[in-house]
Amino acid sequence: MNFVEELKWRGMLHDITPGAEEKLAQGPVVGYAGFDPTATSLHIGNLIPIMLLLHFQRCGHKPIALVGGATGMIGDPSGKSEERKLLSMENIANNQECIRKQLSKFLDFSGPNAAEIVNNYDWFKNISFLEFLRDTGKHLTVNYMVSKDSVKNRWENGISYTEFSYQLLQAYDFYHLYTHKNCVLQIGGSDQWGNITSGTELVRRKAGGEAFALTCPLLTRADGKKFGKTAGGESVWLDPALTSPYKFYQYWLNCADEDAPKLLRLYTLLNQEQIVQLEEEHSKAPHERIMQKALAKDVTIRVHSEDDYKKAVEVSEILFGKGTNETLRQLSEQDFLSVFEGVPQAVIAISDIHQGISVLDVISEKTGMFPSKGEARRTIAAGGVSLNKEKISDPAILITESSLLNNKFLLFQKGKKGYFIVRAE
Repeated sequence: MNFVEELKWRGMLHDITPGAEEKLAQGPVVGYAGFDPTATSLHIGNLIPIMLLLHFQRCGHKPIALVGGATGMIGDPSGKSEERKLLSMENIANNQECIRKQLSKFLDFSGPNAAEIVNNYDWFKNISFLEFLRDTGKHLTVNYMVSKDSVKNRWENGISYTEFSYQLLQAYDFYHLYTHKNCVLQIGGSDQWGNITSGTELVRRKAGGEAFALTCPLLTRADGKKFGKTAGGESVWLDPALTSPYKFYQYWLNCADEDAPKLLRLYTLLNQEQIVQLEEEHSKAPHERIMQKALAKDVTIRVHSEDDYKKAVEVSEILFGKGTNETLRQLSEQDFLSVFEGVPQAVIAISDIHQGISVLDVISEKTGMFPSKGEARRTIAAGGVSLNKEKISDPAILITESSLLNNKFLLFQKGKKGYFIVRAE
């Protein structure tokens, strides 16, 4: 496989420095992408550079994933309109370890082009401030650094020397990896172009060598909104504790038809022929969401697991009448509320359950599902009401603590789609 050609048909190539394509065609090279530990987890925006490294490795080259233990202490100004809040050393160390574990799931750490994970704190911790200014700072002029978008866009509103220096630190990373790992290529998003090319310039001036840059486009949705955020503005994380596998799966499943072809190319390892076939099948029956299902399956399995994917599919079917009481009881509170987001809710006192309250009293007096007890009783008798996905036949049945899902919820259903949640407090 040719790395650049692979990126071109996938729409993953934005900028590339002259000579890079020729260098890659000459044989296996070493390349890297950086990830700053600004949170305990990476998000799906970070998956793009991860996919770049993955394609890079599949094309026979050696990938390095750099976790920025040092640069994470500073904060990258690229794409930011204001200063980042500085993190404590303890937070950074914890974030580093979490991200290192996540990165290890995607790359192959065996074989002749085995991946590596490095931490730039390992080389920066031994460099003094004066040494860095004398040996590195003199190679890039302020004029050169100010011309970069990451700095220029902040110039009028102000940028601290701390964040201004980030560009030089990232450039030094490239220089260090060039001299110690024979790394000649840095990969990143298009907003990183200025920082990356500063690295190629530092390699040229300080080491007299030749290094290259390659970036991918920044991703936006068809509606112009930022990709990687839920409707509520929350980031979609790779950590299941922050974004459950169900919500993760749903994010991809609900993407627009206009976005699906692009996302299949960016986020899956499906080849061109497979993706074109999915597009053709989808066009014949758009309501079946064939592209979205293939996308959601591929990404959920690789980020989480096949078992998580299967469970997410099973949970997704609850709303369409295919779920069971057992499925409901396996849901975490987070997933339960996600599945039934927007469903009407009412509250009853847990003491009512202890004293004894019937199904009839709950649905007729607490939920407003029925205008009268008589209608509620008739609907129950006709088999038209379910509690926690199980049909109710007797309106006098008492609600007990064992009826509660996650020790606090009752899920009533009238007909196929008339859901109502009762929360016991």
